[in-house]
Amino acid sequence: MNASQDRIVGVILAGGQSRRMGGGDKCLLDLGGVTLLQNAIRKLKPQVADLVINANGGPERFASLGVPVAPDTIGGFPGPLAGLLAGMRWAASHRADAHFIATVACDTPFFPDDMIARLSAAIGARNHAIAIAASGGASHQVFGLWPVALADDLEGALNSGVRKVLDWANRHDAMEVDFGAVTLGDQAIDPFFNINTPEDLTEAREVMASAQTKP
Repeated sequence: MNASQDRIVGVILAGGQSRRMGGGDKCLLDLGGVTLLQNAIRKLKPQVADLVINANGGPERFASLGVPVAPDTIGGFPGPLAGLLAGMRWAASHRADAHFIATVACDTPFFPDDMIARLSAAIGARNHAIAIAASGGASHQVFGLWPVALADDLEGALNSGVRKVLDWANRHDAMEVDFGAVTLGDQAIDPFFNINTPEDLTEAREVMASAQTKP
């Protein structure tokens, strides 16, 4: 058993409260003619066997995307670990052959096109290992590959009050996989640049526009 693509369900984390963006659905903001969520779907879908969106609230607002929605299974907006758990439970219920979920954040539009392949290669045959992306000396804790078999362990950790991703991941066989800068247009940028503020969104739109206009 290994982390091959046909055993991986992609989970797009879109359940945050977006306080620094003024609230609402950050994932539906426009980025060069598509929403952040549409961009994440486009980039992640070729890398995995199936795809699900982790988001709370009415799922009908995503109906046009043709991607199922899995809300948090634990109330109170406990953070990204709840999104991981929701993805694991969805995979176990809908894709019995899936051994891993791969998570990405919808507000990080430039994550690598080979991210899942590289995380999978790092895990190899260690079917209970966790691989987390890193760049520039920083760990990007919601970009990772997570064994579905750890769902009960994760739920227990959440119920005991654990909220930080690394506090839970480091209990298991967790490793980091380092990614270098990506070139878009004429700019070399961190592939895990994320959009937290309106200023970040403006910068991302400028990068996207530059990449689209470069011959």
